[in-house]
Order: sequence, then C-alpha cells, then structure tokens
Amino acid sequence: MQNKFSQLKNYLIKLNEQGLCLAFSGGIDSTVLLYLCRDLNLIAVTFKSVFQTEEEIAETITLSNFYKVKHQIIEYFPLEDEIIKNNPKDRCYYCKKLMFSKLKDFADRSNIIDGTNAEDLKVYRPGVKALKELGIISPLAEFGITKYEIRAFAQNAGIKIFDKPSTPCIATRFPYGTDLEEGSINKVKEGERILKELGFSSSRLRLHNDIARIEVPLEDFQAFLNIKDKIIEKLKKTGFKYITLDLEGLRSGSMDI
Repeated sequence: MQNKFSQLKNYLIKLNEQGLCLAFSGGIDSTVLLYLCRDLNLIAVTFKSVFQTEEEIAETITLSNFYKVKHQIIEYFPLEDEIIKNNPKDRCYYCKKLMFSKLKDFADRSNIIDGTNAEDLKVYRPGVKALKELGIISPLAEFGITKYEIRAFAQNAGIKIFDKPSTPCIATRFPYGTDLEEGSINKVKEGERILKELGFSSSRLRLHNDIARIEVPLEDFQAFLNIKDKIIEKLKKTGFKYITLDLEGLRSGSMDI
C-alpha cells in the first residue's frame, strides 16, 4: 500500500508542474489528496449549493486552513437546471457536468483532480462519465487505491477524519423521478442532523412522499429502538408524517434498485 501512495505522490508532483486544482468535498478521499498536495501549488475548490450542508462547507474551510492550502468556494444552482431538478437516474452525470464545467473555467490551465477512488468505478456512478468527458483526473482511481487503503493511509498519516462516514449527495435521499425541491431537501438535511445529534453518525433519511425511511447500520438497531420515541418526537416536529426504520440497514445506493 505504501508503494501505491509513494507513486501517487510522485504523480501529483508531476501534475503540479501545470498547477493543481482539487475538487474538495471534505470527505476522506479528497482530504487525503489535500494532505498529499499540501506542499504543492494547489488550490482547493468546494462547491456550494442546496445539495451541501453548512456543516460540510465549514469542515472544508477548517481542513484547508489546517493544512494551509488556498481554498475557494464556488456556488452553483442545480435546481435551476430542469433535468437535475427532475431527478432522473443519471442525475449525477448532469450535476457533475454543471459543477466541473464551472471548475474548468475557474482553474484555467491547471490540472483538475478529484477524489474518485478505485471502488467508485465498480458501482453505479453516472457522474464518472462527466468527469471523463471533461478531462478531470482521478488519481486515487488511476492507482487502484481503495477506500480501505485510503482510510488506513489517513490513519497512519494522522489525518483526524480517517474514519469519517461517507456523505453522499443529499439528492440520493429521493427516489428517481421525484422533483427535487429546496424545502424537501432542507427537511431531509435537518432530519439527518437530528439523527447524528442523537448518536447515529452513519445514517440516511430517504424521503418517499410522506414516508421517512431511515437507514442505520444493523448493529445500531437496538440503540435506535431504545430511543425511538425521542427520534419520532423530534422528526415529527420537523414535519415528517410517517417514520420507518429500514430492516435492511444502512447501504449505499438503496435508491438504485
């Protein structure tokens, strides 16, 4: 594993000759790239829209400041795009195309890198097609680096968020073909904030019309049931009508079925 990261570092140094621009979400994948490039000519760019939470944006600022990397926030408005708003199955393709087209204009001739890893290429990720079309470089994927290897490297390097749960785009909480509306998106954000506040840092709240379908890891079921009354009370105050626990537990891409 160490050899992979040594080769990756040398590759990033070579890319740096033209300048480097990192699409920085604050997740562990892009944070490892931030760490590796912290002494290079790097600017980290974070996208801000209704699809990101204020906490996510704040964390990118904190991490960029900690590693003394130049940081820029670019705002975009995905719900103004009718295709994205209608939430088709390949919504991620159109959203990535919108975001990274803005980033290409910003970065000028610098190489643009992102945190796509090797495992992302093996599952349904329509946004990867947009990255390839726009010439975005995904160094972690190119070197066959997995999420496990990324977390192990981050832990060894002393990166504090090495075990941070994945935070997929908030749009993934809605069934395909459901119109995405800012009010519903904000309600889901608040619902997930409540779940995290109550101790469920790895959780998803999927919204099916009036039904909130909550996913937590199977090992957290008993803890969830122990305080279900408090969860129900808080979520109903937020505006959720029906609240359910998904018996299959937390899993990536449950809306892709």
